[in-house]
Amino acid sequence: AAALATAAIAKGHTVSIVSGPVSVRYPTEARVTSVVTTGDMLKKSLTLLPRVDGVIATAAPCDFEPKQREKGKLPRQRGLVLDLKPTRDIIATLARQARPSQWMVAFALEPDGEPARALKKITAKKCDLIVLNDLTALDTTTTAVTVYDHAHQRVGQQAGTKTAVARWLLKLIGAHSGKGELSS
Repeated sequence: AAALATAAIAKGHTVSIVSGPVSVRYPTEARVTSVVTTGDMLKKSLTLLPRVDGVIATAAPCDFEPKQREKGKLPRQRGLVLDLKPTRDIIATLARQARPSQWMVAFALEPDGEPARALKKITAKKCDLIVLNDLTALDTTTTAVTVYDHAHQRVGQQAGTKTAVARWLLKLIGAHSGKGELSS
């Protein structure tokens, strides 16, 4: 996310980031809103949606949350059964509410690097592009990605530093959004 924000800012774009509790240093020029829960991330993203040209969803928010919240610390003797419920899907919700001119790009972190689940996600979430990466992208300065469009066609593949891949990805998004190279 930080590399993409930096690359977009370098191109002259205004960047808004809605970030969960992570230890990432975002560029100071970005407008960063910190959130804790998936619900908070969705609410803030929905307030920003009318003001943006598109969304690049790099976060991996929780898919489940407790059905019931408890106040305070639970005594150990009481035991615990944790019932969960699904959280609302952020990118799918944003895509449903987006203007026709807005573009949506989702990331899919797949442990095996296989595209099958990512391709199901792009259809279900109604995204324009999905960026497939794997666990090797975490906590490192390099990455390798494969990008698919809504028709499940592979439209690009790139490996290198996160900075170089971010610049390449912005060009690809621009080409597929009909806006050229996402320049200001």
